[in-house]
Amino acid sequence: QVQLVESGGGLVQPGGALRLSCAASGTIFSLNVMGWYREAPGKQRELVASITKGGSTAFADSVKGRFTISRDNAKNTVYLQMNSLKPEDTAVYYCNLKMKLLREYEYWGQGTQVTVSS
Repeated sequence: QVQLVESGGGLVQPGGALRLSCAASGTIFSLNVMGWYREAPGKQRELVASITKGGSTAFADSVKGRFTISRDNAKNTVYLQMNSLKPEDTAVYYCNLKMKLLREYEYWGQGTQVTVSS
């Protein structure tokens, strides 16, 4: 069984920064992608950023230039550095792990609240 444990959410003023972490435990296959999604009230969950084990990244247009994603493969941990935060970044952020071995597997973290407000 795979578990994802997130940390690092909270309240921050506009223009501030936060760093989210997500540690995966259990049986993690080599072919995997880790990422972050977010869900704001009344909106659908959307991809924020993702990173492959090899380091290839993808970002939502709304966060390009402000957020970076990185991972420590030895620790099966992914990080999301969020800078220049805006009120519209307010959402519950979910860690996501996709793996493939004969078939695809997908796991979610419990979510961490990020609130950007003065």
